Amino acid sequence: MTTPLAGAAIGQLEADGVDTVVGTFVSPSGLTHAKTVPARRLNAFADPGLGFSPVTHGFAIDRAGIAFAPGISVVGDQRIRIDLDTLRVIGDGLAWAPASFFDQDGDPIPACARGTLGRIEARLAEAGLRAQVGHEIEFLLVDPDGNRLPGSLWAQYGLAGVLEYEGFVRDVTAAAASAGVGIEQFHPEYGINQFEISLTPKSPVAAADQLILARIIISRVARKYGMRVSLSPVPFAGSVGSGAHQHFSLLRGDTPVFSGGTGAEGMTAEGESAIGGVVSGLPQAQLILCGSIVSGLRMQPGNWAGAFACWGTENREAAVRFVRGTHGNPYGANVEVKVVDPSANPYFATAAILGLALDGIDSGTAIPPETLVDPNTLSEDDRKAAGTVALSSDQAEEIAALDGSARLRRILGDPAVDVLVAVRRYEHEMYSHLDAEALTEKFRMAWSL
Repeated sequence: MTTPLAGAAIGQLEADGVDTVVGTFVSPSGLTHAKTVPARRLNAFADPGLGFSPVTHGFAIDRAGIAFAPGISVVGDQRIRIDLDTLRVIGDGLAWAPASFFDQDGDPIPACARGTLGRIEARLAEAGLRAQVGHEIEFLLVDPDGNRLPGSLWAQYGLAGVLEYEGFVRDVTAAAASAGVGIEQFHPEYGINQFEISLTPKSPVAAADQLILARIIISRVARKYGMRVSLSPVPFAGSVGSGAHQHFSLLRGDTPVFSGGTGAEGMTAEGESAIGGVVSGLPQAQLILCGSIVSGLRMQPGNWAGAFACWGTENREAAVRFVRGTHGNPYGANVEVKVVDPSANPYFATAAILGLALDGIDSGTAIPPETLVDPNTLSEDDRKAAGTVALSSDQAEEIAALDGSARLRRILGDPAVDVLVAVRRYEHEMYSHLDAEALTEKFRMAWSL
């Protein structure tokens, strides 16, 4: 429970022009939801919180449907509470804070994504480990109706993209700095009018919070320029997709586990087992990381989406890319999970990744052989010999894999797995008959803010 803000602190917020506080949470389908209160009601938003129906966990990406399942019901009430320790002023009279779910008695709701990640972070601490997580945001600028914007000068990573949108780039950078969001780099990406932002690494929950705040900032600035932001994994059929890659590092005390050892690429034994846990768990966790009805369109070789469950040093086609600690990488050795896309709930995605890494360490999971080339160039026999598995692009297979995963149920808990399965099963039942053109058209703006 966070300490309530004193009346003087609230008065100072109001004196600084803050009149409205918005609290956000992310549902299992990856949608971001909110409630707002006047600034004077800030403490009530933090405790006891504001009411929300349990159906919230079943909100679907068509932005109208509800995936009813056990635990997702019109009966009952839950409370969302903002975390006052993370409150940020974001300008134009608004302050923001992330929210978590509790029951009427103040106990955490097991299906809450932010709460689930908090439990994983606590388990790491109990094991003497701490994690740092760095998020990447890839997004496409579109017009207010979701249509393409002109891009005749666009080139992959080209300067023209920066100059074309320099006001947008500068305003996002300034707003992020003002709100305490750490931007490491901001550049045009491969697709026309596509950008990528890399965020400063933080502890797991704080990193996911920062990601949501960054998305809010990007979307607010885009509106001021008459644009919107598409966070779809594949905004247009046949076009470049957008990822939401996650980097993570682990330390035992102050000692990194991905360097300073005698294992592969200088890893410690725990570092090897952490990667072994993640790689072996990807087929079961895929629904959490890139499991929307649109995600399968991105999960193809050649898309830098990590279409094969394997690992490789600086291998951008491997699902798990190992980044060595060098002079050019001041944050030290870390692991990038490339399969994650913007349709994922980032709290659940990080919980799954770190939970699998910890499970690998606890179980002493062996690291598989390193993939030194683009895995798609290997023969099926070579991939089989190396234990390299092609990840699915079939949502039905991914639903079954997570639903039946005793490992992920043990790591995340049954309530979390059940709501994740429910929202994706709804998507599959309602929309799996649509072709790529119809899917991308219908869900281009589904995750937009």
